[in-house]
Amino acid sequence: MTAMRQAEVSRNTLETRIRVALNLDGTGISQVATGVGFFDHMLDQIARHGMIDLAIEAQGDLHIDAHHTVEDVGITLGQALAKAIGDKKGLRRYGHAYVPLDEALSRVVIDLSGRPGLVFNVPFTRATIGEFDVDLIHEFFQGLVNHAGMTLHIDALRGDNAHHQAETVFKAFARALRDAVEVDSRAANAIPSTKGAL
Repeated sequence: MTAMRQAEVSRNTLETRIRVALNLDGTGISQVATGVGFFDHMLDQIARHGMIDLAIEAQGDLHIDAHHTVEDVGITLGQALAKAIGDKKGLRRYGHAYVPLDEALSRVVIDLSGRPGLVFNVPFTRATIGEFDVDLIHEFFQGLVNHAGMTLHIDALRGDNAHHQAETVFKAFARALRDAVEVDSRAANAIPSTKGAL
């Protein structure tokens, strides 16, 4: 089961060069270098709180802005997740989490449905966190769900500090993903769908 739950994917375009390696049965080890400091901090949250060993190397056209780098990391991470998850036999499939950070609170719900869908309700209180454009968080998750084949609902329920809002979103995503990819000992050989396929 462990060998099937690891993946490595590379994506090279004229705008970015991305490599993602992950282990769904890891211990939360993170080696992330995208050239975008705040984004690295958020990706670290996915590894640590999702208990996923995650290595991401990205070289992008940051002289323009961070858009292509952030979006393409989302795409490549989504591809790696889909590859590591495989046919989804024995997975719980669903996961959800509420995560607070001081005044901020976010809720994330995941369905490893095979159907890409993102509902993103995060009213950031400002447009940038340092030099990081908060619009890119939506772009990251859009790329991820499209290529992982998951339905993802993200709701920032409250918060005044944009950094806190973003961090609760990424931590809640990590915790929900950890639940969704967990092996269900009561249904170890079953695909979690009445269709028999996901």
